[in-house]
Amino acid sequence: MVDRDARSLPQAAQEELRRRAVRLIDRGKTQVEVAETLGVRRQAVGRWMRAHRRGGDEALAAGKRGRRPGEQTALTPSQQAQIAKAIREKNPDQLKLPGFLWTRALVCELIDRRFQIRVAEKTAGRYLRAWGFSPQKPARRAFEQNPEMVKRWLDERYPAIKERAHREKALILWVDEMGLRSDHTAGRSWSPVGKTPVIEGTGQRFGANVISVISNKGHLSFRVFKEKFVGKVFIDFLHRLIRQSKGQKIILILDGHPVHRSKKVKAWVQAHAEEIELQFLPGYAPELNPTELLNQDVKTNALGRRRPHTQDEMIGDTRSYLRSTQRRPDIVTNYFNERHVTYAKAA
Repeated sequence: MVDRDARSLPQAAQEELRRRAVRLIDRGKTQVEVAETLGVRRQAVGRWMRAHRRGGDEALAAGKRGRRPGEQTALTPSQQAQIAKAIREKNPDQLKLPGFLWTRALVCELIDRRFQIRVAEKTAGRYLRAWGFSPQKPARRAFEQNPEMVKRWLDERYPAIKERAHREKALILWVDEMGLRSDHTAGRSWSPVGKTPVIEGTGQRFGANVISVISNKGHLSFRVFKEKFVGKVFIDFLHRLIRQSKGQKIILILDGHPVHRSKKVKAWVQAHAEEIELQFLPGYAPELNPTELLNQDVKTNALGRRRPHTQDEMIGDTRSYLRSTQRRPDIVTNYFNERHVTYAKAA
């Protein structure tokens, strides 16, 4: 059925649509299904349900067209600046609003709380765009991350490492590990509207592991392996890096994985201090490691597009993809263009 704008209907018809929508939702229908049944937009159904939750059946009654009592469209420049600053610097939960993501509804609620001014969601959307905001998929960041440690890494620690590497003619490399699973999927799937696609799983899963290092000059080294990632595996990989460096000292930047900080690894690195050193990123800050972008690339393009039938097939596909990436230094250097790791772009 073609979507129609319910606002073009007589008020009595609008009220009946709203009541039917609520009844269908109460019977277990989704908002998408109700919108299709009634021939209206899903957003309209969402507005009706929010109104019903706030005001019950009375909120569905027909009334005069126009703004709600007390609603206005104009905030003063000072009020606009205050709201924009609050949204830019805090999430809704920090302001004791019910949510973690800024929606137009929550912006309306913030305006109402701050200034006792009620605006429509459309008006809030216009304000947000005028203030330079746009709807975006949020990046995940660990709650435990220490912003001061991240700032210190960006402003002090990494610049000092970069300067010393230049002075000592050392090679800076970023390392990371990832696990691969045979049932990993990536991307989107076409499906009938209102019917979420389902990926069928299997109990016969298998996996493998990858350890890789990259440099901002386009270098890539890797190892794909079946066994668990333990100290012995990591040390063997470090041996290989030293052989490949041909006498050039390596400064290896990595996260605080327990294997990286194990006694066995620490003792081995101390014994090879003239050849390699480890520098640890701030805790819970994977976005600072450009190798994470290589991991995402591999999982999306080497694993997520075609399901492997055996562990050997999965390992072969992954190795093939990484070898092709090795031959394209421009792809590796492009990882350093992502905004969270541009600090490491030049060394």
